[in-house]
Amino acid sequence: MLDVHAIKNKDLSGLSSVDFAKLAAQMLTHIAKQDSHIAEQDSHIGEQRKQLDSAAQAIKWRDAKIEKITFELARLKAWRFGAKTERMNAEQREIFEETLAADQASLEAQLEALQAQAGVKPAPEQRPPKRKPKREAIPAHLPRVDQIIEPENTTCSCGEAMVRIGEDISERLDIIPAQFFAQRQIRGKWACKCCQLLVQEPAAPQVVDNAIATAGFAAHVLVSRFVDHIPYYRQESINARSGVHTPRSTLAGMSGRTGAQLTPLYDALRDFVLSSPVVHADETPIDLLDPGAGKTKTAYMWAFYLEPFFIQSGELTSQSR
Repeated sequence: MLDVHAIKNKDLSGLSSVDFAKLAAQMLTHIAKQDSHIAEQDSHIGEQRKQLDSAAQAIKWRDAKIEKITFELARLKAWRFGAKTERMNAEQREIFEETLAADQASLEAQLEALQAQAGVKPAPEQRPPKRKPKREAIPAHLPRVDQIIEPENTTCSCGEAMVRIGEDISERLDIIPAQFFAQRQIRGKWACKCCQLLVQEPAAPQVVDNAIATAGFAAHVLVSRFVDHIPYYRQESINARSGVHTPRSTLAGMSGRTGAQLTPLYDALRDFVLSSPVVHADETPIDLLDPGAGKTKTAYMWAFYLEPFFIQSGELTSQSR
């Protein structure tokens, strides 16, 4: 059989029709194989081109996101430390301070993650970095829950038992969210068979009789509503996360009945405050919406506090409480 790759022009002159047909068949088979190989290469090249295009798009999207986050971070810092912020008073700045700090920390974390993926070193700050404040120690009165972490195997590879030579201790602040539980009062019944006498302690007093909530839960609702300013509908959703259904109407009724029980305390405090020679009041003007006029009007908020006066050696002095 003739070699298709080694055949020359002079070899074709001496071929018979049968050999010539065989040679043509071999050439056609060779061409078909070459076409199949070329098609496979084209398909492989097409897949590589798609992968390169996808990688280029990912790099482009990542660079755009880095640029966007960098711009947002710069704008946030400009707003936070700009002249407009300086025109706010301390109370106004305090309203946005926590949100701005959280947003800045989130943007910086996203920027560091994207730069780490891209292998880009963070750009140096234009201004000298501020010294980080020293972390305050965790209060000593908090209980400590120890997590002992020791190696699974304390036997050396040589066969000798290792000796514990020390330890490293690190403290982090943790929290256990509010946990609901059912308080059961179990009052035993005692009887004398001889005297036919039954003895049982009365039920423990409650803030509101025949109520489902204890004094502790009622106090929690009042503190959440009037100290932490959490509306009843939000308390309802918070309690629902623990699988406890407390409708807002139930919480409102509980607050009203508990407030009624606190009336003697209110009367005592009121008499104590009004018994002072001087009752100070702080007046703060605030803007109040006036829907009918289509603008705001000036309203006032008053806070009263007690400052009794004492006369010592002919001088008028004061002592705040």
